[in-house]
Amino acid sequence: MDSPATTEDFDRLDIRVGTVVDAQPFPEARKPSIRLWVDFGGTLGVKRSSAQITVHYAPDRLIGRQVMAVMNFAPRRIAGFESEVLVLGVPDENGAVVLLKPDLRVPDGGKMF
Repeated sequence: MDSPATTEDFDRLDIRVGTVVDAQPFPEARKPSIRLWVDFGGTLGVKRSSAQITVHYAPDRLIGRQVMAVMNFAPRRIAGFESEVLVLGVPDENGAVVLLKPDLRVPDGGKMF
């Protein structure tokens, strides 16, 4: 394990909840991926993300689902698509991504603490 993180390190991350409003296959990506448009509400609005989540998720089944994402990483260009946020997940027993979401429906844009 690396050196322990501080509360200041944690506070620097802006992790928020949003709702997937569109999801499309992303065949141009090197690894199987889905393009996501996630609404974080209010002034944050809709942000884009590329996610390697094709093992457990189909694009049409993601619409309306809440997800957690890191908002303040620098955007990355992936096969011509600008990924603005990092949607969070954990690996299943085979290493495929399982998305993180709140237990209950909460307002979009809520910051994790």
